[in-house]
Amino acid sequence: MGNPYLQGTYAPVHTERTEVDLAVTGTIPDHLDGRYLRNGPNPAAEVDPEAYHWFMGDGMVHGVRLRGGKAEWYRNRWVRTEADGGPRPARGTLGGLGANTNVIGHRGRTLALVEGGVANYELDDELATTGICDFDGTLRGGYTAHPLRDPATGELHAVSYFFGWGDRVRYTVVGADGRVRRELDIPVGGSPMMHNFSLTEKYVVLYDLPVTFDPATAVQASVPRALRAPARLVLSALIGRVRLPNPVAMAMSGAAAGNAGLPYRWNPRYPARVGLLPREGGASDVRWFDVAPSYVYHALNAYDSGDSVVLDVVRHDRTFDTDRHGPTEGPPVLDQWTFDTASGKVTQSTVDDRPQEFPRVDERLTGRRHRYGYSISFGSGGRADTLLKHDFQSGSQLRRHFPGAAIGEFTFQPRTPGAAEDDGVLMGFVTDPAADRTDLALLDAATLEPVATVHLPVRVPEGFHGNWVPGDRP
Repeated sequence: MGNPYLQGTYAPVHTERTEVDLAVTGTIPDHLDGRYLRNGPNPAAEVDPEAYHWFMGDGMVHGVRLRGGKAEWYRNRWVRTEADGGPRPARGTLGGLGANTNVIGHRGRTLALVEGGVANYELDDELATTGICDFDGTLRGGYTAHPLRDPATGELHAVSYFFGWGDRVRYTVVGADGRVRRELDIPVGGSPMMHNFSLTEKYVVLYDLPVTFDPATAVQASVPRALRAPARLVLSALIGRVRLPNPVAMAMSGAAAGNAGLPYRWNPRYPARVGLLPREGGASDVRWFDVAPSYVYHALNAYDSGDSVVLDVVRHDRTFDTDRHGPTEGPPVLDQWTFDTASGKVTQSTVDDRPQEFPRVDERLTGRRHRYGYSISFGSGGRADTLLKHDFQSGSQLRRHFPGAAIGEFTFQPRTPGAAEDDGVLMGFVTDPAADRTDLALLDAATLEPVATVHLPVRVPEGFHGNWVPGDRP
């Protein structure tokens, strides 16, 4: 069958394009003045299908510019570096991994993001790469694919990991001036893949879960056969004990050239726990709670409720245990986890057992109690073809099915800054596999009914995260 992440709606595209004056069905709301941007893996060169992992492809950002009720352009651009005397897709220290996971706007900048200690990049308004993003030289090391903006302060919070840091992760706060104002290293149980975190008004929430760096996998993917045994010994000795020197990391990356598998695996011996760090506390102030073994790629939101902290998360029973190409092991479901800080009690319950992922919330409510959340659900064939709207107050759901289509993550944009929680537009890519073409769908967030459809003359490969970046780019 080959690698499913190199075929069908996942298949990479091979050219960068600019298309203008896009056809539109329906009416684009006048208040939408900005760009819908989405990032995802798109290998720029031939890769080994046996080794290739979906998370490791070169980053490509796709964008649609909306203004004055029109769709002015579509662009797709690889995230690029000027290394080796000329532009090429950006690669990180783990082979093909580049800034391929998320794209956001912050303080007038457009940032292409990835995790794992790899460099992130800044893009201009037309998606050309302008350089590495280090927040004016104030960021040490790598960053994360999933920062969260506090709606009250405008600050950007993040928890980052890198296998060379060993048994710690790093919490950072980028201030309203676009520079890092707070940095804190936090000890954890080993070298976890901490893909996400959550934020409340009181706490930073840490997911220390059983997917950890695996030296054997890293060496097999990235080091010539004759050097694998000593390299495994070196990595095993280094992880969790000393900082990994840059030359070692670079040596690991040289042989892979985009073919590397992900060097993280399910680790049944690693305890699963969630940590609550007071927002201005120190590393010793983290309070840890044991949870059932599982993995969380994406949290919908979190909030404080009296003495408790409530998390709405998508839970995977496990990941990267037997399937080394992508996250396919068991249906991910929507859970609610509650941590009582007074009694120490943990409650974990399932809100919706339909297979789903890519949960989103009105970001004006990040860290605050929310009523609504949105996610995409998978049909019987494993294709994401249904958008779900969850009402956490009534316990009901709305659904919009896209027959025969493959949909990506949808993001919410309110009609006005003070509009009600579901008064606005949901936007996301919808691909027709038969036509090999993608649309940008705009839906009424209250009803999930169509508002407008922007017809792209190209296919956008299935990818990861997208966001609306207003014209004034706050």
